[in-house]
Amino acid sequence: MKSVDKQFSRLVEIMALLRSEKGCPWDLAQNHKSLRQHLLEEAYEVIETIDDGHYDKLPDELGDLLLQVIFHAQIASDEGLFNIETVLQSIIHKLIRRHPHVFGDKVVETAEEQIILWEQTKINNEGKKSAIDGVPKQLPALVRSYRLQNKAAAVGFDWENIEPVWDKVSEELTELKNAVTTGQKEEIEDELGDLLFTIVNLSRFLKVNPEDALRKTIKKFDRRFRKVEQDFKDKGLSLSDVSLEEMDNVWENVKKQESEKNSSSADDE
Repeated sequence: MKSVDKQFSRLVEIMALLRSEKGCPWDLAQNHKSLRQHLLEEAYEVIETIDDGHYDKLPDELGDLLLQVIFHAQIASDEGLFNIETVLQSIIHKLIRRHPHVFGDKVVETAEEQIILWEQTKINNEGKKSAIDGVPKQLPALVRSYRLQNKAAAVGFDWENIEPVWDKVSEELTELKNAVTTGQKEEIEDELGDLLFTIVNLSRFLKVNPEDALRKTIKKFDRRFRKVEQDFKDKGLSLSDVSLEEMDNVWENVKKQESEKNSSSADDE
């Protein structure tokens, strides 16, 4: 741990130097607001690295993300607000407070029980006014709906099993179809939102993170679409030169090839 302490202290020292008058003009010019997008981008790069399984690159990406934390703490220190020690103290106290089964005498048997305990702790000891407080409004809608539903479920606002959820999906789909017949955009948008929200609820019961599932599907679509494009490029054609039926035939062929490849890989294992 001494080595870790030394490296961490060195990082803090370097950031302080970069923010000094003898340091870097760009670093000195930054503030909390100007760094927001950088923080977001670094977080997404970490996620992309994990999704792609490039764990050899993960230390670099985590380092970039950590730098953003150190950067914000240094800016706050320069402004006389707080410093990195305050940040560390805050997270240490929070971890101890939210794990009374580790640092106290509470008993927790499952991950689900732990989530319930967390939410109760936030309400009882951290001044939360609502069970669904603490979910950033800036989150992507899919992620935010998932987090809100989890928080509501932790205090008992949830179905006991998946069957009513399937019924709700069917109900919302029917309501969307009916809204489409009216041609009223606002009503269609409202019903589509309800359907998406219910699909997120379904994902919780299936124990699948909807954001992860959708990112995986997007990645799959991206890969297959590029292969369809390349297939026609190899024939001297662009997608605007061919019919939807022709594109769909190539698409299905790409899917078949991927399926066969995956089956072959599974057999090899």
